[in-house]
Amino acid sequence: MKLKKQLGMGIMSAALGLTLIGGGTYAYFSDSETTSNTFAAGTLDLAADPTTIVDVGDMKPGDYIVRDFELQNNGTLDIDKVVLNTDYQVIDAEGDNTEDFGEHIQVEFLYNADNLDEVIYETTLAELKNMSPEAINEHIFYPTLGSKGLPAGDTNDLVVKFNFVDNGEDQNQFQGDSLELEWTFVASQTTGEEK
Repeated sequence: MKLKKQLGMGIMSAALGLTLIGGGTYAYFSDSETTSNTFAAGTLDLAADPTTIVDVGDMKPGDYIVRDFELQNNGTLDIDKVVLNTDYQVIDAEGDNTEDFGEHIQVEFLYNADNLDEVIYETTLAELKNMSPEAINEHIFYPTLGSKGLPAGDTNDLVVKFNFVDNGEDQNQFQGDSLELEWTFVASQTTGEEK
């Protein structure tokens, strides 16, 4: 009997141990809550209207063209700065150019079309092509956009006057030539902030 008693005590001890282990696992209160979180990025969407600012022919030294256009912020984020990248190609009709036609096209950025004498900045296409983005922002866009930049949903009117400079010298090398100008406006966001 002693063996049966020891065996019975062993089985009961094992059962009690399993009960304590199992009971210990589920012996506390618990609760859970799931949250739903979203991180959505805003959009930076700069547009120019019209997209073709100048399309004119039969120019001669001394001629000029005034064009106005809008920069539009169609995105959901404010634009802090706008810079302008200038590139152009000269098509030399006679193959006789010794000078860059872009050096003879003067660009005046104006405050508005009504006051053509209020020049923000004046340069040539050749100089504009080689300017740094920081200098362009400082001289051209900061005076019109100011420190507020271009807020989401806003537009800003820009007026440009292009002059085919009459330098009083022989400019026959440019007869029949054309200049294809490409302006790329590049916008940058404002500084990140706590939301």
